[in-house]
Amino acid sequence: MIVVRIIMNVLPEKQKEVMQTLLSMVEPPGKKSGYLNYGIFRDIEDKNVFNLISEWKTRQDLDDHIKSYRFSVLLGTKSLLCEPLKIQIFTVSNSEGIEAVNSVRKKRN
Repeated sequence: MIVVRIIMNVLPEKQKEVMQTLLSMVEPPGKKSGYLNYGIFRDIEDKNVFNLISEWKTRQDLDDHIKSYRFSVLLGTKSLLCEPLKIQIFTVSNSEGIEAVNSVRKKRN
C-alpha cells in the first residue's frame, strides 16, 4: 500500500476556494483503479494548513493519478498557497488494526 500526505499552507483569504477545489477532487473509493481512501484534514493549531491523505494499492496506481487531470488541478492551486505544496509518499509493507491495540493492552493488565 502507498500512503501520500500533501501539506498545503493556504493564504488566509483563499481558504474557501482551496476547500472547494479539494472537495471537488474527492471520488468514492473503488471508482478509480487502485484508489483506496482520501481524506482532507485541517490543522488544529493553524487553520490555514490542510493535509490531504490518500491511500493507493500500488505505486503504479499512484503514478497514474499523478499524471491525471485531477492531480493537475491540485498542482494548479499553487497561486493560493503561502508556500509550495509539501508531498510525502510512504510505502507501507504491513498494517495492523484494533487487534494490535487490544493485544498490547491485554499484555499490560
